Amino acid sequence: MSFQIKDYDYHLPKDLIAQIPAIERDQSRLLVYDRKTKKIKHSQFSHLTDYLSSNDLLVVNNTRVIPARLLGKKETGGKIEVFVLDYHQAVMEKQNNSVQCLCMIRSSKPPKPGSTIYFSPTDRGVILSLPVNGKCNIQFTCENFLDFLNKMGQVPLPPYIQRSAENIDKKRYQTIYSANDGAVAAPTAGLHFTDVLFEKIQSIKAQIVPITLHVGYGTFMPVRVSDIRQHAMHAEYVEISSQSAKIIQGAMNNKKRIIAVGTTCVRTLEYVYQLKKEITPYKGYCDIFIYPPFSFQVVGAMITNFHLPQSTLLMMIASFVGRKEILSVYQEAISEKYRFFSYGDAMAII
Repeated sequence: MSFQIKDYDYHLPKDLIAQIPAIERDQSRLLVYDRKTKKIKHSQFSHLTDYLSSNDLLVVNNTRVIPARLLGKKETGGKIEVFVLDYHQAVMEKQNNSVQCLCMIRSSKPPKPGSTIYFSPTDRGVILSLPVNGKCNIQFTCENFLDFLNKMGQVPLPPYIQRSAENIDKKRYQTIYSANDGAVAAPTAGLHFTDVLFEKIQSIKAQIVPITLHVGYGTFMPVRVSDIRQHAMHAEYVEISSQSAKIIQGAMNNKKRIIAVGTTCVRTLEYVYQLKKEITPYKGYCDIFIYPPFSFQVVGAMITNFHLPQSTLLMMIASFVGRKEILSVYQEAISEKYRFFSYGDAMAII
């Protein structure tokens, strides 16, 4: 068993990092890996139902990405970029016509506490604290924070997408079932689903149930320790409704296969089970770090995209498949020129 970060590395040609989404959501390619036989099949996401049955319960993350990236100017006229980090907490603690929110800022010189940032002549924020590691608290003056972000913000595309957000991203960097505002990154395994595919899944009597994990910016933060056991995992807000908890626990009791759509659903389900020893209604923060060896208690299969080298997401997949096995599968995907990361192709681990 390896806990060394270097053992979760692989070389990815830059031209395989997807910069734009597939023309149609479900036209992405699908690599299917069978954990028992260790065999790989190459398919298309629209054919996902070929690998499902009436004994399956798909758990999806219904978080909705907010336009978290703001471009403004300091009092001096200098440019500043503001990235909203904790929308959910800010909204929960909103007072009157202002919202305080932890943000990441980027500018030539850090702004001083008390200084104003102008996003438009009438839209502004005030720096409340001295920036530490590029983060500080900002007070935004607005009646409705989401309305403010929708007016002034941009889609927060991941750093490896080397272009500015466009109109297409407002729709495509969002799942068709997104419902609860709060994420600063999409639960990307869900981007491949369409209404037509949902109908196909339901036609074979497989179930679909939603939970929520508001994906945070920490999902893009690199592991900076050589021994992965020393890594401090970021916390993200999760929510499982009483109805969803009842369906998931009932499926487990009836020995149905729980298929997590995305690593966010894996983290939520395994965290709550570890905490409660069953799937119960839950609201709170989740900071579980899943790496080999990990004993999965809920998830029996998963649908996921291809993840960055040395990332916590790759380590989670390695704990489900095996480290050497997943690196071998990734090499096959690279050889077959699959598209990687957020707007890339998908993988079904069955």
